[in-house]
Amino acid sequence: MPPRFHLLDSRKRERRGKGRGECKTMHASSRTGKVAMEVDCQGGIYHNRALDSKSWDKGKEKLAQAILRADKNLMFKKSIASLFSLLLLSPLLAQKVDPTYKQVSYGPHEEMVLNFWKIDSKKPTALLVHIHGGGWIGGKKNETVGTNQLSNGYSYASIDYRLAGKALLPAAVHDAARAIQFLRTKAKAWNFDPTRIAVTGGSAGAASSMWLAYHEDLADPNSKDPVLRESSRVCGAVAMGGQTTLDPFLLERKIGPACIRHPMIWKTVGATSHEQLMKDWDKYKALSLECSPLTHVTKDDPPVWIRYGKPAPVPVVKGDGIHHAGFGRLLKAKCEQVGIPCHISVAENEEPEMNSADFLKYVFQQSVVAQKP
Repeated sequence: MPPRFHLLDSRKRERRGKGRGECKTMHASSRTGKVAMEVDCQGGIYHNRALDSKSWDKGKEKLAQAILRADKNLMFKKSIASLFSLLLLSPLLAQKVDPTYKQVSYGPHEEMVLNFWKIDSKKPTALLVHIHGGGWIGGKKNETVGTNQLSNGYSYASIDYRLAGKALLPAAVHDAARAIQFLRTKAKAWNFDPTRIAVTGGSAGAASSMWLAYHEDLADPNSKDPVLRESSRVCGAVAMGGQTTLDPFLLERKIGPACIRHPMIWKTVGATSHEQLMKDWDKYKALSLECSPLTHVTKDDPPVWIRYGKPAPVPVVKGDGIHHAGFGRLLKAKCEQVGIPCHISVAENEEPEMNSADFLKYVFQQSVVAQKP
């Protein structure tokens, strides 16, 4: 029995204009076996998610009826066919796959565990490592993935790491680095190419991914720990809505004061509030900047693909701005300054130079990981 669609919300959540026109899919994604999509119907955003619920056909009908109720324009009716094509593809997207290796410890702390999905291949595959978001304060790794994630020919891993409630920064980013180093020790046994490892994540997971892409190699060839002798470098990063700096003064200028009130900016480095962070900046400055991807950008770094959900004003007038496109603008400027590629786009405003799938194909074709002293 295929997974089925159930309409969760057909209300208009945001107005973008009063004109009439064609519906289009703005976003479609899958995670832990569920498919979420957003459809823009002339300013009204409709959200639908695939669940293991009842009535596959009724679910499609509900979505179609909700759109048709919103506007009787013929173009809307024509757009239903394209929506159905996405719905009909969703059984493939929504099938869940358990890890090949589950709850594998990669370090001394109980939070340092990962899941690994091994691809059946005669030759070593590339590897994509997922780092979960949650502001370095919450979140957890993927326990299942959709079959679409494994249809690209590369293996997949998802990691847990220490959160700020138990260990302040740089624990989260150092754990991510150790996970990469540990995975390299498993390259032969798990049949992947240790020179073709890329990282991905959203929000804090994106920040960690970019930090790994830009930070110098943490390998210690003289370490007694064989894991720490391995390289922490990656060949590329795919980041969604990531934070590129924790500098509150820079963020206040470039995004607005609302952004620095988010606990990711101050709590993760040990401050009690954003006011205290800024008042005692000399105390926190070194740690905040060390954990900022922007700090480490140099000309020998691998390419990064980064995307933000929507354009936003400066200063932020709604929300906290922790996923503001201004983070990406800062990174883009730094990358252009040193002369390395940074593919950035903002949904509904810019088309990416390439999509994330094509980007990963590109970086995985570059078989040698950039070495950084």
